[in-house]
Amino acid sequence: MPHATPLRYLTALAGVAVLAGCAAKGPGPLYMWESFPRQQYSTLLRESASPDEQIRTLEAHAEKARGTNAALPPGFRAHLGMLYIGNGNPQRARELWQAERTAFPESAPYMDRLLKKLDGPAATTKGDNPA
Repeated sequence: MPHATPLRYLTALAGVAVLAGCAAKGPGPLYMWESFPRQQYSTLLRESASPDEQIRTLEAHAEKARGTNAALPPGFRAHLGMLYIGNGNPQRARELWQAERTAFPESAPYMDRLLKKLDGPAATTKGDNPA
C-alpha cells in the first residue's frame, strides 16, 4: 500500500473545503417579503397604520427591493394598488395592478376585473357584450 504524500493530503483537503463551501450556500429567498405579510394581515384586521403610512412603508420596501435587485412577492403590487385606490389615486393603482399582472400572469383574471371596475360601467371587454 503506497504512502500518501503531503501533496495528496493537501489536494484532498482543498477538494473537501471547496465542496463544503458550495454545499453551505443555498439559493436565497425567491422574494423580498420583509414585513409585507404582517402588514397585509394587520390591514385586513383593521389594526394597521393609516393608509398614507402603509403606502410609505410599502413604497420604501419596493425601493429597497429595486436597489438590491430582489423580486417583490405575489400580491404586493395588488395590495399597494388597493391602498392607492383608498387614497384617491386610481392612476397609481392602475400602474400597480398592470405591473402585478405582468409579474404574475396567473393574477390576470383578478387584475383584469379590478382594472375593469376602475374603468367604470362603460368599459366593456371582448365577450362582455351581450349582443
